[in-house]
Amino acid sequence: MEVLLTLNLPEVLPFNAEGFSFPVFVRVNAAPKGFSANHNQAFARSSGQLFCVMNPDIRLDSEVFSALHACLQNLAVGIAAPLVMNEQGTMEDSARHFPTPLKIFCKALGGCWGSDYAVEGKTVFPDWVAGMCMLFRREVFEKLGGFDERYFLYYEDVDMCVRLRLQGYQVALCPDASVVHYAHRSSHRNLKYMRWHLTSMLRFFLSGPFLKISWQRCTKRSP
Repeated sequence: MEVLLTLNLPEVLPFNAEGFSFPVFVRVNAAPKGFSANHNQAFARSSGQLFCVMNPDIRLDSEVFSALHACLQNLAVGIAAPLVMNEQGTMEDSARHFPTPLKIFCKALGGCWGSDYAVEGKTVFPDWVAGMCMLFRREVFEKLGGFDERYFLYYEDVDMCVRLRLQGYQVALCPDASVVHYAHRSSHRNLKYMRWHLTSMLRFFLSGPFLKISWQRCTKRSP
């Protein structure tokens, strides 16, 4: 195992990076990069056959990688993700149908809330999972070309899952693995983050992958 830690902004580490039984590589960015660029550069530095994307606000109360790896034994699965719990122990809505402009508009009006998938102890195969914790096989991440760096923040995980689907893979939510998410919800109260959110949303809805998957699904429903 190896850990690749990116410091996107200057900070003092609260631990000694050399004090572990496995290598910890620390990269300090000269200037802040987006989610996609940071994980792509970490992947380029990595050497393992499995690559885990993990946000800094994720906590592991138990060992989750064995269960996630087990989900990836199904070669039709391209991404394995754990259940995501909040600090109060309630399951977060981290597995969803692909967003559409109509559903976004419905949410903005106060409707269309609630979980898209029921998780009842079995592996679930959602359209997409939140990018806070994802496990890939190395060859799958390479085949997809990594995250699209045109997304600075938000929707890069949705775009990744759309492109994964277009390549014939599935996304798996693995209930035997769970993590705790200490969410910041920055886009709810910070105009800069809200602007990134809206920009990424517009980019996604105008993107080739979204239009292609939408067309495929419309034609499949046609008589």
